[in-house]
Amino acid sequence: MDSEDDTRDSADEDFYSGGEAGLALSDDGEADYDFADRDSDDSDDLISHRQQQNYSVLSETDIKQHQADDMNRVSTVLSISKSEACALLRSYNWSVSKVHDEWFVDEARVRTAVGLPEKQNEMPNERELTCGICFESCPRESMGAASCGHPFCGVCWRGYISTAINDGPGCLMLRCPDPSCSAAVGQDMVNLFASDEDKGKYERYLCRSYIEDNRKTKWCPAPGCEYAVEFVVGSGSYDVSCGCSYGFCWNCTEEAHRPVDCSTVSKWILKNSAESENMNWILANSKPCPKCKRPIEKNQGCMHITCTPPCKFEFCWLCLGPWSDHGERTGGFYACNRYEAARQEGAFDDSERRREMAKNSLERYTHYYERWAANQSSRQKALGDLQSLQNDKLEKLSDIQSQPESQLKFIIEAWLQIVECRRVLKWTYAYGYYLPDHEHAKRQFFEYVQGEAESGLERLHQCAEKELQIYLDADCPSKDFNDFRTKLAGLTSVTRNYFENLVRALESGLNDVGAHTGQGACSKAVSSKNLGGKSKSGKNKAPVGASKSGSSTRGMDDGNIWACDQCTFANPRSARSCQVCDHQQHR
Repeated sequence: MDSEDDTRDSADEDFYSGGEAGLALSDDGEADYDFADRDSDDSDDLISHRQQQNYSVLSETDIKQHQADDMNRVSTVLSISKSEACALLRSYNWSVSKVHDEWFVDEARVRTAVGLPEKQNEMPNERELTCGICFESCPRESMGAASCGHPFCGVCWRGYISTAINDGPGCLMLRCPDPSCSAAVGQDMVNLFASDEDKGKYERYLCRSYIEDNRKTKWCPAPGCEYAVEFVVGSGSYDVSCGCSYGFCWNCTEEAHRPVDCSTVSKWILKNSAESENMNWILANSKPCPKCKRPIEKNQGCMHITCTPPCKFEFCWLCLGPWSDHGERTGGFYACNRYEAARQEGAFDDSERRREMAKNSLERYTHYYERWAANQSSRQKALGDLQSLQNDKLEKLSDIQSQPESQLKFIIEAWLQIVECRRVLKWTYAYGYYLPDHEHAKRQFFEYVQGEAESGLERLHQCAEKELQIYLDADCPSKDFNDFRTKLAGLTSVTRNYFENLVRALESGLNDVGAHTGQGACSKAVSSKNLGGKSKSGKNKAPVGASKSGSSTRGMDDGNIWACDQCTFANPRSARSCQVCDHQQHR
């Protein structure tokens, strides 16, 4: 392992030995990094793009403030009470514009539908009134009525409202107890008659209604999270990050899954949890007992199989015939002449074909799932390392290197980028699984850029993990810590740009790949001349994210792919400009 690490370290040194995107040696022999300078305009554009946030995270206080603001707007414009404005907004899913549109088109119809009488009816002006529920005569001051004016005593109101609240969110659409009346019972009546406990429940229902009925807001799906997210519909990416640090897709509420669309995620999750893969495994790795049809797995031993009790049938694994008909004359314990003869005659073609297809399907699924799960595991580990770094290691490093924590934010940014890239890389395997097999050019191109992304991420992860540990274990400030800072910050920037370009390319469906017949031979690697620059010593530097072992560059056809000088993305030769950043190809 040490030799492998040394090889990786030397490869990193080569990468930073010079070139446009790496480390150049100045005339005085000192290191000169120019990550930010080589394409400052594009970097500024990318930073600006990342800073555009099309959503806002709402706490409970924010939700209540939004509710109050909406009710005030409706109350002011329509000249109605806040309680009536609240009833209107609930009926129209908290859409202020829709309330205004419907109200000014036909106010009478809206009032009838919501239960808001045009005139506020008062209770009869008598000293005693009869309650419409218990039929007891009570003093007028102990009675209450909604906007319709039907009087009921305080005890009956409390029981009626309490029962409705305990029945669930339907209490938000409560109507007058009189069977012939449809007047709305608003929050003012709840505050007047309900107990403190019931008032609290009602307010929680009202708060939930604002989020769950509003098409612009959703709750964060993370367990135990009480934040909500308000999203600008139609504004682009659905990926949002909650105040609890959980990232999810606002459209389908699954975890954030760019560059894969929601339908693919749904299919992938269903496939991971479905019984179909179990059946495929059984079909590929077992055979049914000829007598009881129970599936049997053969993992060792000879061809003589004995079914489990109570069946106990003995048969040949190959031809499934009774073992009493077998022996040395049929090939012994490890072969079956009958099976071979029957197979040549085509007797086992269908069953063997089904088993082989199931086995191939299972192996293909396992290939993608294992890598999907591995990146998920690596992401969880990176999240744990990031939390540990924020809790104590950053303070320790600050003391050792005699630098304020504000100067060490580049390490946090690197780990945040690792976490995000692990998420993207994980979902590229779901993307690859559902990529049609007949689109050979796209598949070859996709596998190449995926491999480059994985290799580049591994370089960043290793730098942030292993090289950082050297400075954490130091006893005194290190002279080369600033070099480490520039290296890690540079790797973070390069990896971020590459993954952003990768995401955009995959979201576009790699439409430019295979558009011309000459692209059908897209290979899986690019020469260092195309992806890298040259150092002042004249040596080719390694491409960003290139495999150190050279396995990804085997079988390279330089005539079909060119690498963008700015984002390092590999493009089909027929494309005159980079398909993700529009940078012109240098001929």
